[in-house]
Amino acid sequence: MEHRGLLVVSFGTSYPETRKKNIEHIESLLSAAFRDRTFYHAYTSGMIRRKLRERDQLLIPSVKEAVQAALEDGVRDLLVQPTHIMNGIENDQMKEDVQSFADQFDRISIGAPLISSTEDQFAVIEALMGELPSLSDQEALVFMGHGSTHYANTLYAALDYAFKQAGHPGVYVGTVEAFPDARAVLSQLREKDIRRVYLTPFMLVAGDHACNDLAGEDEDSWDSIFKAEGYETCCILKGLGEYDGICDLYVRHALQALL
Repeated sequence: MEHRGLLVVSFGTSYPETRKKNIEHIESLLSAAFRDRTFYHAYTSGMIRRKLRERDQLLIPSVKEAVQAALEDGVRDLLVQPTHIMNGIENDQMKEDVQSFADQFDRISIGAPLISSTEDQFAVIEALMGELPSLSDQEALVFMGHGSTHYANTLYAALDYAFKQAGHPGVYVGTVEAFPDARAVLSQLREKDIRRVYLTPFMLVAGDHACNDLAGEDEDSWDSIFKAEGYETCCILKGLGEYDGICDLYVRHALQALL
């Protein structure tokens, strides 16, 4: 029987607690869904891999190192599933790294990131809203995405629109590093009679960005910015990898890649 492998690729995090709850949670579910495949994992962030190696003596391979390891183990059929949110810079780079080995495998299948279609957007909305607080007319829920210089960044504004279409008028989506930003979200909130705002990351892990940019003490954190505007705030530090419906979608993408 040909030797088959599963490689789960994440950006990574240096926060052990959220790594277990999110990345390792998804890794274990994918591993269980593909028991006939040898499991491998990789982080795309060199900075995080270096930090884990130096601080925790934890060695997490890069994408190329993980694919090389699978090759050396005799894997001929490799299924790669990213835990990335969208088809952005990290995902493009991951695909390039994996495809550079294409002629050394009999088959390489690559699953789609979390949101790759309109159907995915609505599946994600359903998965999240099933586990988040239901909102009164005076409450809003704001998701903080990472944001990207990649053209895929338009996904965040599209998602904001999709939440409204799905019957969640009090839900907004912004990003830390791109558009729409916190100010863009605030300008929409001003038109409503909102008193209380829930803030939560739209990121796989509730790591550095969630702890500092979202819920940090500094005056430029989203929590501080929204408080300064007079809103009562409540931070929900939960990464996307903690939602069952989100994990199911990653498994579904991996299964679809094999069709």
